[in-house]
Amino acid sequence: MSIYYNAFGPYIRNKFKDNVYKVNIDAGFTCPNRDGSIGFGGCIYCNNDSFRPSSVSPSLTVTKQIENGIAYLTKRYGAKKFIAYFQPYTNTYSSVDNLNRLYSEALSHPAVIGLAIGTRPDAVDAQKIELLQSFTKDYFILVEYGLQSIYDKTLDSINRGHNYKCFLDALELTRNREIYIGTHIIVGFPTEDIKETLGMADVISTLPIEFLKIHQLQVIKETKLADMYADSPFELFSYYEYLDLLVRFIERLDPNIVLQRLFATAPDNILIAPKWDRQRQQMIMDIDAHFKKYSSFQGKHYDPNIKNV
Repeated sequence: MSIYYNAFGPYIRNKFKDNVYKVNIDAGFTCPNRDGSIGFGGCIYCNNDSFRPSSVSPSLTVTKQIENGIAYLTKRYGAKKFIAYFQPYTNTYSSVDNLNRLYSEALSHPAVIGLAIGTRPDAVDAQKIELLQSFTKDYFILVEYGLQSIYDKTLDSINRGHNYKCFLDALELTRNREIYIGTHIIVGFPTEDIKETLGMADVISTLPIEFLKIHQLQVIKETKLADMYADSPFELFSYYEYLDLLVRFIERLDPNIVLQRLFATAPDNILIAPKWDRQRQQMIMDIDAHFKKYSSFQGKHYDPNIKNV
């Protein structure tokens, strides 16, 4: 538990008075920038094998994936409460009826206390939000919108398929519905300088966002970004550059925003760059050491008077 930032683990443990673990589910979705709906190829950096556990597969039912995950987490950690995490690809990209079937199946397990749903802001509408809201009376419901950047120049360059306004529209649709809202950003795109990156912290702090995941840009095998990097290598954060950037970014964040993740950890066999050769626990310790070094903490330079314009 960090004393320097508002971490997800302590937050969720305090909320439910117990340790709560996410159980990953691959329900076989795709994305609208993959299937031709708005584009092909997906985001240029995306290889879902970089974050999907080998234990999940769309060939298994939702129930079976939950049972497998719970069996592992119970044996290893003694866990008793779980959030069903629909993670790979776009997990609202289907009909309302199918989503209701999948989500209800996950919530039917007696040890599951809620859902976390990874999706895109262009894959929700009023009916889907109403479906999610219908679960909030009895369950913890978190929608995690992949944003990646607030800058349209970056969203265009990565083949994201939507603009920043689309994200703001999705927030407006979701807010005040008893649905928790999270977002993901990636820092280190060659289209952005450090000033622009740090500026995202100021902007995010003005939005109705309760949870945030921050990732460093990674070059992963079998992606368009990997081809671009091979043809013309671009600069990526070194390990200590990233730690410095992370502290400066979090200093500017609203201290009420819960930080779910502070770095990406793609498997070594598919990671091209940057290769930092640090285990997850070492990175967490080094992040805390950096906060201590600079006598810093989340919100140290947060300005509540900044307005999103």
